[in-house]
Amino acid sequence: MSAAGDKKRTACVTGGNGYIGSALIKMLLEKGYAVKTTVRNPDDIAKNSHLKDLQALGPLTVLRADLLEEGSFDDAVASCDYVFLVAAPVNLASEDPEKELIEPAVRGTLNVMRSCVKAGTVKRVILTSSVGGVYIRPELRGDGHVLNEDSWSDVEYLRAQKPPLWWGYCVSKVLLEEEACKFAEEHGISLVTVCPVVTVGAAPAPIVSTSVPACLSFLSGDEAGLGALKSIEKTSGAVQLVHVADLCRAELFVAEEEAAAGRYICCAVNTTVVELARFLAHKYPHYNVKTDFTNDQLLDKPRVSLSSAKLVREGFEFKFKTLDEIYHDVLEYGKALGILHY
Repeated sequence: MSAAGDKKRTACVTGGNGYIGSALIKMLLEKGYAVKTTVRNPDDIAKNSHLKDLQALGPLTVLRADLLEEGSFDDAVASCDYVFLVAAPVNLASEDPEKELIEPAVRGTLNVMRSCVKAGTVKRVILTSSVGGVYIRPELRGDGHVLNEDSWSDVEYLRAQKPPLWWGYCVSKVLLEEEACKFAEEHGISLVTVCPVVTVGAAPAPIVSTSVPACLSFLSGDEAGLGALKSIEKTSGAVQLVHVADLCRAELFVAEEEAAAGRYICCAVNTTVVELARFLAHKYPHYNVKTDFTNDQLLDKPRVSLSSAKLVREGFEFKFKTLDEIYHDVLEYGKALGILHY
């Protein structure tokens, strides 16, 4: 509890009805922050019911805002110490990624940052990007590559080759990072970027559409989810995982750590589809997990690894460092979401 007269630190989290946003709000409230969050439609009970539950943990204000409406974040970031940019377009099946994904991602990021400049109270903006902006590089042939924050996905290659499923998503991450950095420099904003990998684990959000279904696809039989993991491995050289609680702790760490600067990869484990299948088959034998992928030309071990050495070197410690630890609560969460039925 803060002493009488002490002002609670205030944080804004954009996209509070999303998977990562909801987990971050919960952690901030538990740490004693006052939190403001934005959603596109506060009246959508199905997507926002968990926010009402989270209000029992501490002061949480839910506001309407739209990434593509300039000025719509003014109220949300007013008087905030930290602003966590978590909301982003994720339409992987878009017919026109340039117009429906890339342009809105860049425009939306800059709209929130303009509101931060107007607010005048924001000590730091924490941008949640993705390792999709780090690891798509055609020259990474052979094995044994270790990538750090200096690595950027090749936008020209992505636009030319258009690898299936998510090329537009990866391009959007590179461009929004570049534009956010430029804007931050021009306006004297302290900006730190976190690049998470595939994120697993329980969160308050009642609807989750990407990483959790994919990571449970071995158990649920969801071919599209498994296809997404295979696609990640084929284009990046591994399947990279982090627990959502560690990601949120990393976001708060780089917010509060004064010396934090630049990009931070947030990755606990570099693995493969085959390794994951074997692990889950052993851990949950009653699910009859398929472990034979000989026809898929998948890797036995990671060809490319992502390093979180910078984050660890500056004082962060992962709590969930093994597949066993990372998957410890996701089975129950999968049942609660209706992804798993037993």
